Amino acid sequence: MYFSESEEWFAIFICFIIVISFIASTIQNIRETISEEKQKHNKQKQEEEKVKELIKYIDTKSELINSVLDAQEKIDGKKKPIDNNNSV
Repeated sequence: MYFSESEEWFAIFICFIIVISFIASTIQNIRETISEEKQKHNKQKQEEEKVKELIKYIDTKSELINSVLDAQEKIDGKKKPIDNNNSV
């Protein structure tokens, strides 16, 4: 079966359209993938910042608790000798 010249050009044109649409589809998929990866990266950065902030908050709380405990120990240490003097 032979095609006329116009049918051959039409077939070549259709092949080019198929190839170009495949390339366009691939480029669109790549752009979507890149966009999704950027979003994931930004979300991960935000989560890391939240974790750093929580660690800083916990460290501050721990220092505060330690200073309160130290103050209580000093107060308890001062009260015990006074109590011993009163009981004598």
